[in-house]
Amino acid sequence: MLVMRPATAEDSEPIVAMTQARADWLEARGLHGQGWREFAPEYGRQAADADCPMWVLTRDGQVAGATCLYEESPAWFWTPEECAETAYFVASTVTDPAFAGQGFGHLMLRWVLDHAARSGREWVRRGTIEPGLVRYYTQVQGWQIVREQERGGVTVVGLARRAELQPDLPVLTGAPVS
Repeated sequence: MLVMRPATAEDSEPIVAMTQARADWLEARGLHGQGWREFAPEYGRQAADADCPMWVLTRDGQVAGATCLYEESPAWFWTPEECAETAYFVASTVTDPAFAGQGFGHLMLRWVLDHAARSGREWVRRGTIEPGLVRYYTQVQGWQIVREQERGGVTVVGLARRAELQPDLPVLTGAPVS
């Protein structure tokens, strides 16, 4: 069974291990994983931070993915009018490569679309600097490019989708594990 639930302190170590495994997986394929490796301890710490909006996808109780779901879009990228709209901003989505090919990243983003619609949000937004992810999000998942902007020497691509119910979603929403 797949369940999305808020992350807890008990998820910290599995999230660090998952993120480091993702870095190894990326590097084995000739992709840049060093940033994820460096980020892993901080990402694990965020799971223990009650003020951090992290959610985990679990499969039979095991952490299979994580993402952060912010109630505000970054003002440095989105216009004041866009920031005034009801939206979730998705960031730092990581899946465990042990589940590669099972579409867990896609399922997490579908869950976010559903969760946003059920929460009365109009939009879901995200950003990336990876051209391959831009192609995947737009061509496979139906996201629209809103704009591109230079920041810190890299091009950030902002994407958006209208929030929408996902009635066939095979992911349950759960409470935090206590």
